[in-house]
Amino acid sequence: MLRSRSPIQALTPADEDAAIAVCARRPDAHVFVAARIREGALRTTPGCVLGYADRGDPLGWRSLVWTGANVVPVEVGPDTAPAFAQRLRRRSRWASSLFGPSDEVLGLWALLSPSWGMPRAVRGSQPLMATTVPPSELGLALDPSVRLAGPDELDAVVPAAAAMFTEEIGYPPYVGSVASYRRSVASLIEQRRTYVVTEGPDVVFKADVGSVALGTAQIQGVWLAPHLRGRRRAGPAMAAVVEAVLAEHAARASLYVNDFNIAARATYARIGMREVGEFATVLL
Repeated sequence: MLRSRSPIQALTPADEDAAIAVCARRPDAHVFVAARIREGALRTTPGCVLGYADRGDPLGWRSLVWTGANVVPVEVGPDTAPAFAQRLRRRSRWASSLFGPSDEVLGLWALLSPSWGMPRAVRGSQPLMATTVPPSELGLALDPSVRLAGPDELDAVVPAAAAMFTEEIGYPPYVGSVASYRRSVASLIEQRRTYVVTEGPDVVFKADVGSVALGTAQIQGVWLAPHLRGRRRAGPAMAAVVEAVLAEHAARASLYVNDFNIAARATYARIGMREVGEFATVLL
């Protein structure tokens, strides 16, 4: 009996431009995968992006799935999700999360969950917010103490980054050796993508630019020290970050936030960010 060939194929470096074009259908939603591809992932990590082959499509690909430490769908709909799920089910559960546009993530997770088991949490509604307007043009105050972290400040940034991760995810970002985590934090600092406020030797505010592609810079890892919360520090600090991101990284700044984080959502709205979509995250 002849078996039909699966439409799911691993992309190669020759597919880079076509893959970026698929991501560009919704830049705010797919900047993470586009950035990884532009950084050379198809060359350095073969098989990290799976595509649904559609030779009737001018790009050759209908949708994609990033399969690194996280699973991230790109333009995956009801017509392509079953084929991706069948391919992903061949592996034991290896990812730490699924995230991306809520309809894509939740549709894919519904197919994977019977074999991948109970998740730690499902955050089904995370507003995706974006702006192209520098907060200063809105007459907003910018915190003058916000600045880029320097390479010599790694020891101060790591505890702040780890605290943010632990608060957000519910468990620490590393177990045992901190070396690998330090390298990831150091990489962002070296790329001039980590903004901080310090008090003495301590970092008390931090925000990173995690992905840049398609004219969009996605902000992540926003954290304010607990003793400063509720003291009107977050708004001016985030306004300064967005101002810098729009000047130094891309014409558009975006981020996504948990729907239950009312204070953060209000802060982002006050500095001019508007909802442009909805994300979901499944923590595994």
